[in-house]
Amino acid sequence: MKNIFKYIAISAILLLPLNACDSFLEESPQGVGDSEALNTPESIEKMVIAAYSCLGNDNYQDGIKALWPYGDLRSGDSYKGGAGPGDANYFNIIETFVYMQEDLSYLDTKWYAEYIAIARCNDALGRINAISETDYPKKITRESEMRFLRAHFYFGLKILFKHVPYIDETDETANYINISNVEYTDKQLWDIIINEFRYAAEHLPNDNEDIGRANKWMAKAYLAKALMYAAYEQDEKNNVTTIDKTKLTEAVNLCDELSAHYSLAADFANNFLCETENGPESIFAVQHSLNDGTLRGRLDWGAMLNYPMNPEYGCCGFHSPSQNMVNAFRTDENGLPLFDSFNNKDLLNSDDLLANNIDPRLNHTVAIPGVPYKYDPEFIYESTWARDASTYGSFLSMKETVLPDCPCFATAAPFMSSSKNRDIIRYDDVMLWKAEALIELGRPDEALPLINAIRVRAANSTARLVDVQGDKTGKFIVSPYNPGINCPEWTQSFARKALRWERRLEFSQEGFHFFDLVRWGIADEFVNSYLAVEKGRRSYLKEARFTKNRDEYFPIPKNQINFSKKLYQQNYGW
Repeated sequence: MKNIFKYIAISAILLLPLNACDSFLEESPQGVGDSEALNTPESIEKMVIAAYSCLGNDNYQDGIKALWPYGDLRSGDSYKGGAGPGDANYFNIIETFVYMQEDLSYLDTKWYAEYIAIARCNDALGRINAISETDYPKKITRESEMRFLRAHFYFGLKILFKHVPYIDETDETANYINISNVEYTDKQLWDIIINEFRYAAEHLPNDNEDIGRANKWMAKAYLAKALMYAAYEQDEKNNVTTIDKTKLTEAVNLCDELSAHYSLAADFANNFLCETENGPESIFAVQHSLNDGTLRGRLDWGAMLNYPMNPEYGCCGFHSPSQNMVNAFRTDENGLPLFDSFNNKDLLNSDDLLANNIDPRLNHTVAIPGVPYKYDPEFIYESTWARDASTYGSFLSMKETVLPDCPCFATAAPFMSSSKNRDIIRYDDVMLWKAEALIELGRPDEALPLINAIRVRAANSTARLVDVQGDKTGKFIVSPYNPGINCPEWTQSFARKALRWERRLEFSQEGFHFFDLVRWGIADEFVNSYLAVEKGRRSYLKEARFTKNRDEYFPIPKNQINFSKKLYQQNYGW
């Protein structure tokens, strides 16, 4: 866009000598698009694709779309990684909380990037509204796609900033300055997002042309997700005050519908490999690509910093799972979580994995010294592959990466990435939403088989976790809950604890955990408990502290408040 403005300016200067020419004044300048002339099916199709492209417009400096910086660094699931706290220091500020300020430029960049995506949706919607269904038979479908995408981008803003201005295609650009970020209450804004997903679910086809395009089932899944977030109603201080059981019930019903169309992959690994992407478990994913006619393809730039510092890769060692997170995969002799004592012993290397009972999802998720990297028995991860082990330890996140010999791997010096998809919603998420809703509705017995199905799949996902001799790379033992036999009675309280633990393990390093903590209303308790121990392991965390009633959300960026001429109101506590 900056280049377009530059070229327009240069063209205007070059054309100055022609100002005296009447014929020039009577002709439309070449290369200038007439907005209404773009309201054609062909142009609208391109604008719809441009809106979809925002799903993967990632860059570590320009507001990463992947959730790991916002959901893992703030939840106790991972450390920033990289070359010490000063390397991409805005991530260090996000992780440690105390130096967060409203003028952190990264927040402004993230805000801007999301509204660029919304603007593309709005522009496409405005043009769709201006054309008849006779001229554009795809009108209703494309409208529903754009409303689905717009709701997705607003959802991301909502969980990060809480109070954001809602702008749609009916708002004139000149009126943006008059739209406040508190025009709607927290609940009202959630209801708007929910209604957008509901509209999409009602009007999208069951199957929609291309893989990756929104369809009815994607919309129903995202509707269920939005309901699960909105059900935990908050006051202005971010305290959870009530749980809306009507929303939970609707979410359960939606999850039931989805169960007829999706299923768990046989192996947990299939969710994190190029060759098995878009499988039976994937509901909504960013469709990355390579060798698609563009310079570098549509690579997963959200993972560009997260590869090891070894010759096969080279950069940059970010996104390092925390010791707390690794220890959380320990299990007892019955194959159940060590809820109270998991953090009493550290798992550090391959020997520890063979000497302790562990959930096999650990080896799918975390690169650990002495263990094969990404399922290649001959490619052994070493502690030297971590960039700054003295600060962040030797672990690295592995779900988002690929092997260097994968056809989907690509370099863009000094970084690297791949065309592997990034799932936004999977069926395991749907199953655990349903289980959670049932527990909060006072129906924990109905949640038990759902949680157990996730655990059984984990137990069956060890075929790829072997060394060169074919031996298992860990003492894998994970079992379903059998109340009264291997665990206490399945009360609502115990079921809630089991559910929350399961979500953390299942989605470790995928960026969801912090947002779960906030919607459950336990972020301050969990994060400060984590920091109390972790400060003894990682000295860079010595000043870190989560402040209740403030750090649940980022501050509204100062630049945005200034641009609005102080119309936007700052979040509570900032």
